[in-house]
Amino acid sequence: MGRHFGNLARIRHIITFSLPHFEQKAFPNFFPDALPNTRRRFRGLFFRVVPHVVLVYMVYSWGNYVHEQSKRKNPADYENDE
Repeated sequence: MGRHFGNLARIRHIITFSLPHFEQKAFPNFFPDALPNTRRRFRGLFFRVVPHVVLVYMVYSWGNYVHEQSKRKNPADYENDE
């Protein structure tokens, strides 16, 4: 009665291999390769990312400073009040 789920279509000239789930390694070579790959990616993206982050931080801090300055009252407007 029909085909099983794994055999729904017939595909020619494609070879597939599979292993049972318990025979596969979940993270092969993860720990020996993690540090060198991280260092390489960090060095490769450092000069692309950091200048933008610094520029955005400078604009943000300047904007906060100008906003705080605009909220203050001008003392010269109240010198002659008694």
